[in-house]
Amino acid sequence: MLSPVLLTVLMIFQGEKAKTQTTKALDCGAGIGRITKLLLTTVFDSVDLVEQNPNFVKHAPAYLGEDKARKVERFICSGLQSFTPEPGRYDVIWIQWVLGHLTDEDFIAFFKRCKEGLRPNGIVCVKENISFGDEPEFDEKDSSYTRPRETLMQLFAKTGLNLLKEEKQKHFPKELYEVRMFAFQ
Repeated sequence: MLSPVLLTVLMIFQGEKAKTQTTKALDCGAGIGRITKLLLTTVFDSVDLVEQNPNFVKHAPAYLGEDKARKVERFICSGLQSFTPEPGRYDVIWIQWVLGHLTDEDFIAFFKRCKEGLRPNGIVCVKENISFGDEPEFDEKDSSYTRPRETLMQLFAKTGLNLLKEEKQKHFPKELYEVRMFAFQ
């Protein structure tokens, strides 16, 4: 079942008020393709999947299943710090729970490359944890940072993208990080 936040974001893609086309999406930091399987292949004609871990890329087609895997045009093994989307290829670039693995410099450079990878009226969607305090928090287990909202907004401001929508995911346990979704154009 999709969360209320995801349903809100879906309205950007579908219906009378759609802000973009639904031809091609890119799933960044895709893992084995959970978002590709449960969301992107249900909305978009085709999806490209980019993931740094070669083992995840290898197992993604089996996880997706035959019907969903057919909608994936490219399985790309690359870290986002060095990945460059093909110019003008994507209606939507989806980035979920992976930005903590990028340095601030790589973050900004990656989003600037994403902007070039969008088709006219394309959208970059981000779903990310927000740290509790005013400073980024480092997780030694997965070597990632969780940034505060203010830091994220400062980084986004340097990308050249414009914020269309921001929404906090509701009904999360208080002991977990706040989760926010952002849509940029």
